[in-house]
Amino acid sequence: MLSHERVWAAIDALAARYSLSASGLAKRAGLDSTAFNRSKRQSADGRPRWPSTESLAKIIEATNSSVDEFFALLDDRKLPASSSRPQGTSTVPFIGFAQAGAGGFFDDAGFPSGHGWDLIELPAAAGEGSYALQVQGDSMLPLYRHGDMLVVQPSAPLRKGDRVVVKTTSGEVMAKVLDRRTATVVELLSLNPDHPHRSLAASEIEWLARIVWASQ
Repeated sequence: MLSHERVWAAIDALAARYSLSASGLAKRAGLDSTAFNRSKRQSADGRPRWPSTESLAKIIEATNSSVDEFFALLDDRKLPASSSRPQGTSTVPFIGFAQAGAGGFFDDAGFPSGHGWDLIELPAAAGEGSYALQVQGDSMLPLYRHGDMLVVQPSAPLRKGDRVVVKTTSGEVMAKVLDRRTATVVELLSLNPDHPHRSLAASEIEWLARIVWASQ
């Protein structure tokens, strides 16, 4: 049955699937960043407020997903009626991509270590060992823009199609889409069509961690 709560839950799930916050998804779709805030999901008198079909069309286009994908989320019996995003707030280390490549900030598994981290507060709970990286430059367009914040969780399981941050043994740090991973090679797809896909030997990778969401 189509319900107000399930429609909003599907929007939250779509945002999470593409590593975005609800506000980040709204901005990516060219909408006001508060369009999907919880306060906007009900009118002043408490009546349910539904997202417009235009808004739904824009977020589907912005994520390069499809109507079928959105309806699958809408019909997913395992999808909670409320937002799939964790509740509460948390403070995590925060650093820029350029600093990340300089060394001394991560252990061999990609967890934050050492000194020099700034701390920021996230509007949602983060998994243990999570941290934030700030996008620099345009190599990750159109999905991530300069200044966007990517929240990375090294302990999160990895699967084909996940957006990941990779650090090579040469110090290069990049955000890509995981296409294939074996004991000897890791194949990565570029977020930006102007940048080539990458195929790296496993020995060239210092660590690889999943992007769990982004905050713009």
